[in-house]
Amino acid sequence: MDQSHRKTCRRWNEAGHAHFLTFSCFKRKSFLSKDRSRQWVIDAINKARDRHQFDVWAYVLMPEHVHLLIWPSQQSYSVSSILKSVKQSVARQALNFVNKQAPAFLKSMEDRQPNGTVSYRFWQRGGGFDSNLTEPKTVWQTVEYIHANPVRRRLCSRPTDWIWSSALEMESPGSGVLTLDLNSFPRTEVG
Repeated sequence: MDQSHRKTCRRWNEAGHAHFLTFSCFKRKSFLSKDRSRQWVIDAINKARDRHQFDVWAYVLMPEHVHLLIWPSQQSYSVSSILKSVKQSVARQALNFVNKQAPAFLKSMEDRQPNGTVSYRFWQRGGGFDSNLTEPKTVWQTVEYIHANPVRRRLCSRPTDWIWSSALEMESPGSGVLTLDLNSFPRTEVG
């Protein structure tokens, strides 16, 4: 089969760069509409942070996608490995839960290939979106974009009202569902 038409996501694992990552649920379905599945993502980010040694600067969990702004603290790292750790952990938990607690939901996770092969997916195929950020101004603009997501979608009236975002944690450290690594975060917005 000719694979030349498939989209690829190039990753630039450059020391000192922050990464703005976006990854979506399978077929953009609202698999993250329940607190249970959102907590799986938070737990997976924490585990991946410990394993791959990156700082979390901002995030938002939307019903059908995640935005994550990270800063790898090692000279050598792999964004693909970081994403794999997060996504595989959540997918395993989801499939385990659905098999035991809600087998009828499996149909919404079904990915049937033309050759008849069936697999069950939580996340959309592919690597998602990855943008390297090097300028403090761009980092701050990206954080504002991330935090405004739930407001734009009318899930809340202010960014700090959406608990599945870093907005509240950034404003009042220790009050969010995922601790941010603000010691490495650019301190002031540049012009």
